[in-house]
Amino acid sequence: MKKWLIPLVLVAGFILFNSLYTVGEAQQVIITQFGRPVGEPITSAGLKFKIPFIQTVNRIDKRILAWDGSPSDMPTKDKLYVSVNLFARWRITDPMAYFLRLRDERSAQSRLDDILGSETRNMVARNELIEIVRTTKDRKPSLDSTLVDNQGNSSIGILLPIKNGRESVEAAIYKAAAEKVKVFGIELLDIRFKRINYTETVQPKIFERMISERRQIAERFRSEGNGEAARIRGNLMRDQDRIQSEAYKQVEQIRGEGDAKAAEIYANAFNQSTESASFYQFTRTLDTYRSVITQDATLLLSTDSELYRFFKNTDESPKP
Repeated sequence: MKKWLIPLVLVAGFILFNSLYTVGEAQQVIITQFGRPVGEPITSAGLKFKIPFIQTVNRIDKRILAWDGSPSDMPTKDKLYVSVNLFARWRITDPMAYFLRLRDERSAQSRLDDILGSETRNMVARNELIEIVRTTKDRKPSLDSTLVDNQGNSSIGILLPIKNGRESVEAAIYKAAAEKVKVFGIELLDIRFKRINYTETVQPKIFERMISERRQIAERFRSEGNGEAARIRGNLMRDQDRIQSEAYKQVEQIRGEGDAKAAEIYANAFNQSTESASFYQFTRTLDTYRSVITQDATLLLSTDSELYRFFKNTDESPKP
C-alpha cells in the first residue's frame, strides 16, 4: 500500500501544481481553453484555480507602459522636411479586447507605431514648422541692444506669429490616436514630441543660410562701424581746424596788439624831438639794410632812392 501511495501523492501534487496560479498586483489574466478565452478577465491579485493541462494562463500587464517611436522624416505645411521623434504612455484597460486583437505587447507596440506615426504625419503636414517647435503665443524675443536702431526697431530677431503651438499639435495627435486605439482595449494616456530636427539632406542648406545671415549681420555691424569711424574722424578734423583757426586768430590779434604797442612806444620815444625822429628813421633804415642786403645780394638803386640816401652821406663828416 505504501508503494502505491507515493506515486499517487506525486501525481496529485503535479495536478494541483498545474491547477494553481498566482496573479500579481500589476497583472491581469485571460484564461484560454484550446486557444479560446474562457470566462471574464481576472484583474484581482491572489491565488487562483484553473483546469490543469486544458486551460492556459495568459498574463497581461496593467501598468502604465511606454511607447518610444523611431525618428521619421515628414514634410511640414511650409514644405520643410523634418525628422520627428515621439514618445507616449499607454495602458491596457480592456484585457479581453486586447487579447483577442493583439495577443501580446509586441503586437501592441507595432500597432501603436502605425497609428501614432500616421496621425503624427497628418498633423505635421497640416502645420508649419514654427507651430510644431514653439509653444507660447505671447512670446517676446530678447534682442541685443546693438541690433536695435534709434527708433527701437530691428529687422533681426523678428519672431513669426504662432496660431496653435506645439501643445495644440500634440493634443490633436492624442485626440485622433486615442479614438483609434480604444478598439484594441488600449487607453492612450499622453503623447509628446521627443525631438524635432531637420533631415540630413536639409541640414547643410539650413546651416549655410544661418552662416549667411550671420555674415550679413557682421557686414552690417562693420558698415555701421566704418560709418561711425568716418563721422568721428570728420568731427575730429573739424574740431582741429576750428581750434587751429581760433588759435591763429588769437595769435594774430596778440601780434597785432604787440606791434601796435611797440609802434606806440617807438612813437612816444622818438617823437620827442627832431633829432630823435631822425635817429629813429636811421635805425629803421639800418634794420631794413640788415634784412634786405645779404652776402649774395645785388642791389640796383637810383640816386634818389630812400635806401641810397644814407649811402650817399657815408663820406661826410658827422655834424657836431
